[in-house]
Amino acid sequence: MSHKPSFDREIKSYKDQQNAAANFIQIISNLWYNHAVELVFFRSQLIDVKSSSILSLLKESTVLTAQPLSIFETLHVAKILEKLPLSPARIDIGKLTLQVKKHAVPLNDLPIFITNELKGINQQQELKPRDVVLYGFGRIGRLLARELINKAGTGQQLRLRAIVTRDAMDAKSLQKRATLLKNDSIHGVFDGEVQADLVNQALIINGITVHLISAKQPEDIDYTQYGIQDALIIDNTGAFRDKQELGRHLQSKGSAQVLLTAPGKGVPNIVYAVNEKNIDLQKHTIFSAASCTTNAISPVLAVLEEKIGIEKGHIETIHSYTNDQNLVDNMHKKSRRGRAAALNMVITETGAGSAVSKVLPTLTGKLTSNAIRVPVPNGSLAILNVEVRSKTTIDKINEFLREASLHGDLVEQIKFSRDNELVSSDIIGTTAAAVVDAPATIVSADGKHVVLYVWYDNEYGYSHQVMRLSRHITGVRRYTYY
Repeated sequence: MSHKPSFDREIKSYKDQQNAAANFIQIISNLWYNHAVELVFFRSQLIDVKSSSILSLLKESTVLTAQPLSIFETLHVAKILEKLPLSPARIDIGKLTLQVKKHAVPLNDLPIFITNELKGINQQQELKPRDVVLYGFGRIGRLLARELINKAGTGQQLRLRAIVTRDAMDAKSLQKRATLLKNDSIHGVFDGEVQADLVNQALIINGITVHLISAKQPEDIDYTQYGIQDALIIDNTGAFRDKQELGRHLQSKGSAQVLLTAPGKGVPNIVYAVNEKNIDLQKHTIFSAASCTTNAISPVLAVLEEKIGIEKGHIETIHSYTNDQNLVDNMHKKSRRGRAAALNMVITETGAGSAVSKVLPTLTGKLTSNAIRVPVPNGSLAILNVEVRSKTTIDKINEFLREASLHGDLVEQIKFSRDNELVSSDIIGTTAAAVVDAPATIVSADGKHVVLYVWYDNEYGYSHQVMRLSRHITGVRRYTYY
């Protein structure tokens, strides 16, 4: 007698799951667009995600949890959240559902249990929205624009008001800017509306007017003419790198703070969730979000330093090519970078090793670093080769990092993967700053030498770190449950 599940039964089971996922999506949208409550699933974004993707996320959760969470368990929790009077928040419904399952909470007791889990959610001060100006509209600028618009919600948070470019703006260039925002060869089509408004020299993005300002010098701009006040200026041009140059932004009327999306000199270099609490936000008005590589390696190094200590080490980054390199062989001020980027592996320098010491001072002088640019347009890999203070094993190292990805301050920064087939293109679109490749972890026989492979989307993951830091320095911080 066959015990194989019937085809009809399998179809019905999946259909039931899809229907539950569709109901879940409605709750996600209602909470976000009407109440500014964002649901995530083990830090994966859920807004505008399809039913099949949600069911896939549930299956993947077994990497972090002993037992898989079902869509029906998750939906029960979501229905309770929808009925509660919640302030603006970011709630990890995967983590919350896991707690419900762990404590075997009966359905009738769910409202009380969830209310207790979210204690403090309605005790925070009312959020005061802040205006944001993107100074520069390149790779990072356009991803930040997408994210700022996607996370506009009820308008109570960061509000993208203007974009500054250094070239003259006419009908043709305005339309080109709109097209570049809408279509991206790596990250796909923007799931929203983008229109060029020539009369007002603006982009209309999902119904929101974003002014396009053309200016050669930052101090020439009066943002108040556009109704912009106390703005955070996010400089992603790379043209200004030190405190004096970045300070020119503060000479513009309507500006209040500056955030550089690159390593900065003479200003606090911050990797969000690693050292932001050490920065006096009252004292400083100019900040740096460090580099994409520093954001990828610092969270992982922080875990190693805390758990077993680091004696010394070397960081090698296998980095995708960037716009700084040449498409075909040509002159370049830096060695090797003049050779065709899509045809060659190119050894070049990186300051990530020394930059880590600005974020984790205990590692000062302990790390060296280098980089190899490779022929892929996005998706990079950092190889952390370190000598540790205490003996360890592969299982211990991986468990330290798995735990850090599930509990504590670094849950948004570290993603833990047991996928034996993981490759660079799989990393594209990952919001975490670092993806730990657990199957690739190496520990020497004496337990004192560790090699870790850490993937990162050097565009998308970094942009999300910039967004997290932006919310921190502006004080637009929602209640979070992770």
